[in-house]
Amino acid sequence: MKKIAVVFNGGTISMKVDPRIKAAVPSLTGEEIMSMVTGIESFADIESYTFSSLPGPHITPEIMLELSKYVQKLVDRQDVDGVVVTHGTDSLEETAYLLDLTLNTKKPVIFTGAMRSGSELGYDGPSNLAASICTAISEESKDRGVLVCFNGELNSAWEVTKANSMALNAFKTPNFGPIGIVDNNRVIFYRNSGKEQHIPISNISAEVSLIKCAAGMDSRLIDFFISQGDKGIVIEAMGRGNIPPKMVGGIQRAIEKDIAVVIVSRCFEGRVFDSYGYHGGGKELRNLGVIFGDNMPGQKARIKLITALSFTNDLKVIKEIFERGLYNN
Repeated sequence: MKKIAVVFNGGTISMKVDPRIKAAVPSLTGEEIMSMVTGIESFADIESYTFSSLPGPHITPEIMLELSKYVQKLVDRQDVDGVVVTHGTDSLEETAYLLDLTLNTKKPVIFTGAMRSGSELGYDGPSNLAASICTAISEESKDRGVLVCFNGELNSAWEVTKANSMALNAFKTPNFGPIGIVDNNRVIFYRNSGKEQHIPISNISAEVSLIKCAAGMDSRLIDFFISQGDKGIVIEAMGRGNIPPKMVGGIQRAIEKDIAVVIVSRCFEGRVFDSYGYHGGGKELRNLGVIFGDNMPGQKARIKLITALSFTNDLKVIKEIFERGLYNN
């Protein structure tokens, strides 16, 4: 029987409603949650660990890297066959992606959590945890990078995003859909989606900000982040990667100061490309030296840029990390 380490890390899966304030707060221990996953001992030998009891919005990139090192020590053990991590859903996709970039293992690492607290009807924590453990013991789950398991659906950490604030199947992969499902305790993969990249880092050493474009915006936010000493800026641009013309000056000033500027789209699906040649269009931005982030949402492009800048200050290498095989440079 395979041994799976379950790392409890807070989030809604560990919460119940406090009757005094009538809102969910951290309440359940890992052991209490595991006790609700009935019959799992027939599938795997479980070791439980508690990393934190933090809500999703309390997680920082520094904590993410600390968790990555914690999980790396577990997967380095010969007797551990896989790891399941519980996490608050608000920042789960960002943490899962940072671990996908920084872990060095072929063993399954599965992220899960809950959309409903332990006080709500239909509490989905135990079922998500059971499906994640079934995924972790599957031979087919090896060498696929970090996976995210919710509502019986499996998505790759580098593709998935939280697309709904309340649905049980809140996590979706735009453009492609899930890579597999868990059905009747069995994992079925419908397409391949292996680990994207590995970026070895020992600490988080980069401040990166995220700006979302809207009609008529100017360069004030960009100039502010320049003045604060940011090493990188991610901009969720319009459409194919275009910005209001008054933002161009700020981007140019940032690039002149060797600040990495990454462009992604605020659209839920599709990728950025230098299709348009007008002022503020993608062609002008590419000529200025902006890095293109393919189809990533802004929050995950930020995690990738933080990780890349913590690995190297060479903007050519960072550009390669983002654009390798995706653009004709």
